[in-house]
Amino acid sequence: MIGLTGGIGSGKTTIARHFISWGVPVYFADDEAKKILYLPETVGEIRDAFGEAAFTDSIPDRQKIASIVFSDPAKLEVLNRIIHPKVKHHFLDWTASHSDKPFVIKEAAILFESGSYKECDAIILVTAPMEARISRVMLRDRVTRDKVLERMENQWDDELKLALSNYIIENVDPEKARENAFLVYKIITNVPN
Repeated sequence: MIGLTGGIGSGKTTIARHFISWGVPVYFADDEAKKILYLPETVGEIRDAFGEAAFTDSIPDRQKIASIVFSDPAKLEVLNRIIHPKVKHHFLDWTASHSDKPFVIKEAAILFESGSYKECDAIILVTAPMEARISRVMLRDRVTRDKVLERMENQWDDELKLALSNYIIENVDPEKARENAFLVYKIITNVPN
């Protein structure tokens, strides 16, 4: 399994889509976590942990949950203890269904922070300048700069991630990033130049 990660707004999903176009199965851990949030057993655990303040019309409200957990590391840890084991179980089932492939990619924003990187054979880190990342997230999520910075505070700095990564793709120029991703793909699949 190859891990694919990067700070919020780095463009890791774009890089993941390139790998999909080359036939590599990609598991989007963050998307699966969002789905798991709405499972009945998860809803009960969220209610027990955070109360009605985390809900709108009896449905978990991701924005309300984010405002609770991203300002309190202890509450973020509680949320992670609820969600991460369920994502891990789902990922194992998904991986088994792709056992015929040479490798799969697990795309996750907090691959390092969750400890999942330890299960990877190699790590691809996607980077981008801080201001570009902030602008991307503000536009994508329609949130304020302060909200983006608050989320960034809960992720490792790129310097820490660099030391643990096997491949680095700087995602500033889209075409150059795609070319670099293809070079990584060729290395991983042992395709000659």
